[in-house]
Amino acid sequence: MRIRRRLGISDRRQRQLTRAMELSLIGIFLVGLYWRNLGIMINSAMAFAITLVPAILERDYQIPMDAGLTLWITTAVFLHAVGTLGPYQDDAWFWWWDHVTHVLSASLVAAVGYSTVRAIDAHYDDVYLPPRFMFVFILMFVVAFGVIWEVIEFAVSGLAGVLGGRTVLTQYGLGDTMLDLLFDTAGGLITAIWGTAYLADVVGALTERLDGRGSKTD
Repeated sequence: MRIRRRLGISDRRQRQLTRAMELSLIGIFLVGLYWRNLGIMINSAMAFAITLVPAILERDYQIPMDAGLTLWITTAVFLHAVGTLGPYQDDAWFWWWDHVTHVLSASLVAAVGYSTVRAIDAHYDDVYLPPRFMFVFILMFVVAFGVIWEVIEFAVSGLAGVLGGRTVLTQYGLGDTMLDLLFDTAGGLITAIWGTAYLADVVGALTERLDGRGSKTD
C-alpha cells in the first residue's frame, strides 16, 4: 500500500500542499529580490519552473502525473530553494537540512532514470534489463549524476571566486562532497526499493509514446 494512503493524505490535500509550496517559492524569489541576492532569485525561479513540469508533461505529452508524484517533485525543489535562504547553514538545529534535500533530489533523479530506461526496456525487444540490474542501475545512475553535480558546484564556486562575484552554488570541501554523495545514494536506494511502484503509470505512458513513434516510422 502506498505511503500516502497509510497516512490518510487525500489527493485534494496533496494538491493543496503543492500549491502552498508554489506560492512560497514566489515569496522566496521576492525575498531574494529584496535582499538583492542573485543566488536566491535564480534557485527559487528554477524551482518554480520545475514545479510546472508535471502539468506540462500531462497536458502536452499525456504522461500521467498524479497528485503524489507532483507533490514529490515540488517538495524536493521547495526544500532546496528554502535552503538557499542561508540561516540553516549556521544553525546547529538544522545541520540535517542539506542532507534531506540531497536525498529528495537524488530520489527524483533516480525516478527519471528508472522511468526512461524501463520504458526503453519495454519498447525494444532486443533490450532486456533484469530487475536486479535495474536496482543496481538506479544506484549507479544517481551516483554518476551526483558526481557530475559536485563537479559543476566546484567549477561554479571556483569561477565565482576568480571573478569576484557571489556564487549560486557552494561547495564546502571534500568532506561535504562525500556526505552529499552518500545521501545521494540513499535517495537512489529509496527509489529503488519503494519508489518504482509510484512510477508504473509514467513508465506505461512513456512506453506507449515510444510504441506510437515506432509505428509511425515503420
